[in-house]
Amino acid sequence: MNPEDFPTPDADVESIEPETLKDRIDAGEDVTLLDARMQSEYEEWHVDGETVESINVPYFEFLDDEVDDDVLDRIPADRQVSVICAKGGASEYVAGTLAELGYDVNHVVDGMNGWARIYEAVEVTGYDGAGTLLQYQRPSSGCLGYLLVDGGEAAVIDPLRAFTDRYLADAEERGAELVYALDTHIHADHISGVRALADRGVEGVIPGPAVDRGVTYADDLTTAADGDDFAVGDATIETVHTPGHTTGMTAYLVDDGLLATGDGLFIESVARPDLEEGDEGAPDAARMLYESLQDRVLTLPDDTLVGGAHFSDAAESAADGTYTASIGDLKRRMDALSMDEDAFVELVLSDMPPRPANYESIIATNLGQEVVDDEEAFTLELGPNNCAASQESLAGD
Repeated sequence: MNPEDFPTPDADVESIEPETLKDRIDAGEDVTLLDARMQSEYEEWHVDGETVESINVPYFEFLDDEVDDDVLDRIPADRQVSVICAKGGASEYVAGTLAELGYDVNHVVDGMNGWARIYEAVEVTGYDGAGTLLQYQRPSSGCLGYLLVDGGEAAVIDPLRAFTDRYLADAEERGAELVYALDTHIHADHISGVRALADRGVEGVIPGPAVDRGVTYADDLTTAADGDDFAVGDATIETVHTPGHTTGMTAYLVDDGLLATGDGLFIESVARPDLEEGDEGAPDAARMLYESLQDRVLTLPDDTLVGGAHFSDAAESAADGTYTASIGDLKRRMDALSMDEDAFVELVLSDMPPRPANYESIIATNLGQEVVDDEEAFTLELGPNNCAASQESLAGD
């Protein structure tokens, strides 16, 4: 049986929206989640948090006329339980079964797919350049993006295809026209929105060095060379080539206030170097990353903010709710940034997490070598990003 083809349960089942679940978690409420997906799907990614108790009991455990007592013993009966699945069908059935047994239960509408559609914009209040800078946050995958607005113009850095309409609407809401959509590199964990925005009249920008990886649509976009500037109102976005994570990895210095580092540097870790050339090419890429960090990033003023393209569960947000930190703060907290080259390379290669799910198809799509529709694109990028060099934070307190 397809887990999303269950009949509607006889019992009345309360439902909650994914955004409501996130609000409860953000507020520090105790949340008990029963995840009804298969164990392999659950282990790959699930909703987590300091106040979240997550329990995995696959939906098929509830298909018998009488649910096994061993199953019920795993589900708390002294508190409310929220059931979640992939798309919302199995969770409604499981929640209904539990409701009939007297449990205080609800189910999450649209399941993990709904969780993946949460996309929040938070103002970077520590940014001191011209205009207003927002950080987009996608909690399901840890993807981050940036919207700069000034003087009736706007630019988005590292947009996601799934949220193309959102960027245009957010710019319009702030009285601005979206003039640029810039990618920091060929992403391996999500489908880029640069081409989709270019189709809507926005100037799409990709790093010049990334074209050599086999980009098929480079002639249709602007290619950014090291040192190129893009004007947004009175603000300037400067291109800073920082190879390492990929050969085309490029950061964008937003009006000298924030360096959008893509996957070169995160607030809790540095980039993994194996997604372009594999394990064999990872040591050389790690050395390239070391040079980029030392020569191009850490030479900027200490008060320059850093904002990566991702955050992990190990990251702690700043006081304004954004995943940003100053270069000076990262120098102080992240030993990897003060190591010599050999020690840095050894550290980066020692604890890399599993590669992102479907990363080869995602890269091929972002190169233009494969074509997928919107639904396929959304499905490909479900799951964690895993673009950092370590699953644990490399930054201490």
